[in-house]
Amino acid sequence: MQTDVKEKPIYAVAAAVQLPSVNDIEFEASLSELRELAKTLGFTVIRTFIQKRSGFDTTGYLGVGKRQEIEHFVNNEAGCEIEAILVDHEISPSQARNLEKETGCSVMDRTMVILEIFHNNARSRAAKAQVEIARLGYMAPRLREMAKLAGPQGRQRSGVGGRGAGESHTELDRRKIRDRIAELQLEIVAMEAERKTQRARRQERQGLASVALVGYTNAGKSTLMRALTGSEVLVANKLFATLDTTVRTLHPESVPRVLVSDTVGFIKNLPHGLVASFKSTLDEALDASLLLHVIDASDPGFERQLEVTDEVLKEIGADVVPRLCIFNKIDHVGDAAEQAECEAALRAQYPDCVVMSARRPEEVAKLRQKIIAFFQQGLVESELFLPWSAQQLRREIYANCEVLEERADEDGAFFRLRGEPGVLEGLREQFAKAG
Repeated sequence: MQTDVKEKPIYAVAAAVQLPSVNDIEFEASLSELRELAKTLGFTVIRTFIQKRSGFDTTGYLGVGKRQEIEHFVNNEAGCEIEAILVDHEISPSQARNLEKETGCSVMDRTMVILEIFHNNARSRAAKAQVEIARLGYMAPRLREMAKLAGPQGRQRSGVGGRGAGESHTELDRRKIRDRIAELQLEIVAMEAERKTQRARRQERQGLASVALVGYTNAGKSTLMRALTGSEVLVANKLFATLDTTVRTLHPESVPRVLVSDTVGFIKNLPHGLVASFKSTLDEALDASLLLHVIDASDPGFERQLEVTDEVLKEIGADVVPRLCIFNKIDHVGDAAEQAECEAALRAQYPDCVVMSARRPEEVAKLRQKIIAFFQQGLVESELFLPWSAQQLRREIYANCEVLEERADEDGAFFRLRGEPGVLEGLREQFAKAG
């Protein structure tokens, strides 16, 4: 009989400095997010060390006393092996090295944690290349500190094979990193050109009706994507479960046909380098005709989610795209009375929003109708005549237009249709040639 083997827990501690400009709610939200990131990466955070300071200690991020407290806990009190100290800010290479030396424990700052999650979750060639560029860019300035930790034997080599005499390991590694980044950037440019061609063909074939789901990571975008499209996309209660853009058709199919795409989730304090690296995964938002901004209604800090998403969309130039606010996970807000109260408050504050649960089919159906109504605003009605000799073209009508009425006489069939002006004109020309 086979038994499930449980993975051995990987323990970590978290550490954060609260600056005077950061209030308690923001500070706790950021720490909570770090713990969720740690969970995604497979860590169990058993203790959090907090220090209020007017600024970060330039030597080791935390003050000397707090560093000693962590060292004592890690080596004497924890009762288990602590694999890493997770720091809730991006810290300098020297700060990380000193903190590591003083506590005897590996240090991962917030950026490194996110990079590792991206590295583990990337699936497509483009996402893998972007992750590698971000990781190499993060590593480059830290090589000198890594060489110091390695000791004198790792710092210097004699000049061989075209390198300058006495070129150090660090200089050589930096050069390798620069070359690899340049190589990856060329690959990304080629992949981007290929994606644009595929997107143009898709839009030419399907029209320009496209929706992009955007929002905070773990807000339920993948669940909503699956509900709207009937597709099997990954749904996981983890931050950054989705890195690669997924494109599916709204189901059941509508007129016009609507393409729905999921995008990488946003997070507070996402390093700018990562936003730049993942710009291509957000390009679907730029190309979309409508953005569905998904927000977790059950999160007390949802306003922070709104701010983060607004900032990133502005940064990539997608703030001009029409947007519909979707407050998801209303079913996670207490009992029925509390849900009704929460919904009323949200509608009062955001009059045009949708409050729903992606797990309730009737609410998904209402959202689907709202999406279709948005795209049908530009549709026009027209009457087309199809002679009996060209009845093989009937499927073109039903595939591209909404048939409002059909009648026939001895010469052929008359259709009253609703569709995009360009599509109707194309059909008219096709029918004329066939007739």
